[in-house]
Amino acid sequence: MDKLNYEVLEKSGYEGYIQKKAPVKMLQFGEGNFLRAFVDYFFDISNEKADWNGKVAIVQPIAQGLSDIINEQEGLYTLYLRGSEKGEKVDRKRVISVVDRCYNPFKEWEIIKEIAKSEDLEYVSSNTTEAGIVYDAASTPDQVPPVSFPAKLAVLLHERFLAGGKGLVVLSCELIDNNGKELQKIILRHAEEWGWGKDFCKWINEDCLFCSTLVDRIVPGRIRDAEEVKQLEEKNGYQDALLDVGEVFGVWYIEGPEWLSAKLPFKKAGVNVHVVPDVTPYKKRKVRILNGAHTGFVLGAYLSGQNIVRDCMHNDTIRGFMNKMLFEEIIPVLPLDKNDCEEFASAVTDRFNNPFVNHELMSISLNSTSKWKARNMPSFLEYIEKYSKLPQALTMSLAAYIAFYSNGIKERTEDGLICVRPAGNDYKIQDDAWVLDFYYENRNTGDAELVKKVLANEKMWDRNLNDIEGLTDTVTADLKLIREQGAEAAYKSIL
Repeated sequence: MDKLNYEVLEKSGYEGYIQKKAPVKMLQFGEGNFLRAFVDYFFDISNEKADWNGKVAIVQPIAQGLSDIINEQEGLYTLYLRGSEKGEKVDRKRVISVVDRCYNPFKEWEIIKEIAKSEDLEYVSSNTTEAGIVYDAASTPDQVPPVSFPAKLAVLLHERFLAGGKGLVVLSCELIDNNGKELQKIILRHAEEWGWGKDFCKWINEDCLFCSTLVDRIVPGRIRDAEEVKQLEEKNGYQDALLDVGEVFGVWYIEGPEWLSAKLPFKKAGVNVHVVPDVTPYKKRKVRILNGAHTGFVLGAYLSGQNIVRDCMHNDTIRGFMNKMLFEEIIPVLPLDKNDCEEFASAVTDRFNNPFVNHELMSISLNSTSKWKARNMPSFLEYIEKYSKLPQALTMSLAAYIAFYSNGIKERTEDGLICVRPAGNDYKIQDDAWVLDFYYENRNTGDAELVKKVLANEKMWDRNLNDIEGLTDTVTADLKLIREQGAEAAYKSIL
């Protein structure tokens, strides 16, 4: 069977939107599954719906990458967006044609520099992982290419500046706080150390726009079932080595001034991308609602016998517990529009009910101590401050966390803590060593005393939670209920 390219696609009878020719308007650092299912998808839709008339040139970030495969397929790849919307199973296919080609900077650095100077270029996008936006003193402007991503971008922007080019909009998608601002700081540091002068720094600060962004789409990437891949190839009429899979839900918040909303093609294209003055509240919404929901219910759900997230959404008690936590305890203390938050929370059930993704509860359980502190503790404390009472679901969630970390402790291994599930099978908790040591050392401590010790552990919570009126007794009673009647019955008791 032929590999995907424009000629093969035409012969296959594909009737969807395709744009073969357009000027390169975006330089993208990274060719991984996420960028292709998210950033490139939104710009591809913009070609169809908003006449953006642009292509993306990709820079392969490491020596061994996908440039040969991408170029062999002429930038084309098949994207499946799969999941659940309003309870209905969704499986959408689209061939993405926004990518022009992919360049290997270790072989084609001079070509990339010429692209950076192009009058057509308007945007830079990146997802170089959390480790990508870091200052690297070993990077120098004469390296071919410079070692770090910020150093590479600094050199390319300097080339553009020297050529008299207009400023660019930089869209950083790395999962760190203030990603755009941090990238800008590093580039300015390089510029100062490399002696590029005040005029270039002024151009970076005044002519270029470094946008911090918040991305939200789960991208599993590949289809692991070889038989399903074979069936899709037969149905499509071509082989696709770049086939990509993402969830249906996707939202992108871009921090920037009002004029950026008019410049970007997304509003006209009608896609779920928003220019906002500050992404911080939207990050808080995602962490508190989406991530907080996961951390809030999965530990008790696992003890009750569940194994994957989707099955939890089919359990009335667990889903009801999650919704009580979200709609009655978390959303009321968020500093955002209530309707907007409720709409986002309603989509959570669909996302967790994705029929194509088997998201294991044990994978979510990793490092639950720091996760509960970061995702659930702020809502917990703010609820108490606002209403002068304990939030029932979040308090039960804290008891479920203690139950999960202490249920029939058997062994402290090199990388985990072996506990026993109520059903009788072992499970391994993975967390910071000091957390695992704490629970192992208290394996014979009675529950009432254990609760006091956990709540008093300031290394865990940055404060002694026993000081909160009624919390110690309530968590102790909740833990007793989980131990004696099971976590599902405990969850049901507060509904």
